[in-house]
Amino acid sequence: MPKTLLQIDWLTILIIAILIGFGWGNIYSTTFVSPDESILDLSKIYGKQLLWIFLGALIGVVILALESKFFERFANIIYLFAVLSLLGLFAFGKTIAGQTAWYSFGAFSIQPAEFVKVAVALALAKYISDLDNDLSRFKSQFKAFAIIGVPLALIMLQPDAGSALIYLAFLIPLYREGLPHFYISIGFLTAAIFILTLKFGFTLFAPIFGVLIIIVYLFNKRNKPKLWKYALILLFGIGFSYSVNFILNSVLLPHQKDRFDVLIGETNDIKGSAFNLYQSEVAIGSGGWTGKGWLKGSQTQGRFVPEQHTDYIFSTVGEEWGFMGTSIVVILFTLLILRLFHLAERQKNQFSRVYGYSVMSVIFVHFFVNVAMVIGLFPTVGIPLPFFSYGGSGLWGFLILVLIFLKLDAKRKSLN
Repeated sequence: MPKTLLQIDWLTILIIAILIGFGWGNIYSTTFVSPDESILDLSKIYGKQLLWIFLGALIGVVILALESKFFERFANIIYLFAVLSLLGLFAFGKTIAGQTAWYSFGAFSIQPAEFVKVAVALALAKYISDLDNDLSRFKSQFKAFAIIGVPLALIMLQPDAGSALIYLAFLIPLYREGLPHFYISIGFLTAAIFILTLKFGFTLFAPIFGVLIIIVYLFNKRNKPKLWKYALILLFGIGFSYSVNFILNSVLLPHQKDRFDVLIGETNDIKGSAFNLYQSEVAIGSGGWTGKGWLKGSQTQGRFVPEQHTDYIFSTVGEEWGFMGTSIVVILFTLLILRLFHLAERQKNQFSRVYGYSVMSVIFVHFFVNVAMVIGLFPTVGIPLPFFSYGGSGLWGFLILVLIFLKLDAKRKSLN
């Protein structure tokens, strides 16, 4: 254990510790009532979060004490238990706000989806490294997608679209290991078609899309492009654009449809579907350059922003700490993501590299989507800010995710 501690990347630990500490300060602010109340009061949200932090530190000690080979050796078993934990929710889970996503233990609840990300990262790393799979082959791609797709589908059935969205982050490590560009391109194209069709309608989007495809084909004619590929893209684009209205009205739930309407500016009901975003933007905008001061934000102290201690905690930073505070948070997350990228890229063991990329990708997507959501650049989804938002499951899940990787990286150092 002492030798492992010397090899651990303490810069990453320091960044995470700062984020957790700053996050707790903002959680306290969103739920503060009286200075006479103890910060250790477990009936309060900030008291519970302190308990989660303390227990998270103990979990970290256990992870660092384990042999690094443990995670590779038992990756598939961990994945199996993770999938079973999701299946168990349909029989024993607690339903909150229409989602059966938690196991309840008295006053505390555990959300298994937060831990399943660790299992998927381990199983994906195990699959790719064990068999030296060539991700340019469809068979290898299918199996890798199945590892991601099984828990994603179970989470969608809860239904929890926000947590399911995060599993798309695992495309990044697959891309690093040789997944063809085709899938990334199709993903971006599909998202763009969906949003543009919502904004401008099928009758306007379809002909413009068709003209753009023809122009691209003609400009690329010197390279002798295959006409059938462009025709396929054109048919896919127009076909998907035509189906957007059906998806919006028959597939998405009403509140999900409302969130897309808010995103594209089709509705501005600040007392209804746009209420959360409006209050969040007011809070952030009122903070100015340096903020109103800790515990002095009128939006925060007045409890105007719903779910401000969880999904919308970034708005608290904007109001009470201003542009300076939000910049510090963004810089800290950027440093953390870049550090994880650096550590992942220097791994000589493929299992460690794939797992490291998975860790970096999950944190990046969480951070990007959460901040974009709070400032109105992404639909409102239930995605917390890593190490910052309230919640034991989320905090523990992220700590386990990162600390396993730091343990693997420490092993790499000891072998040099």
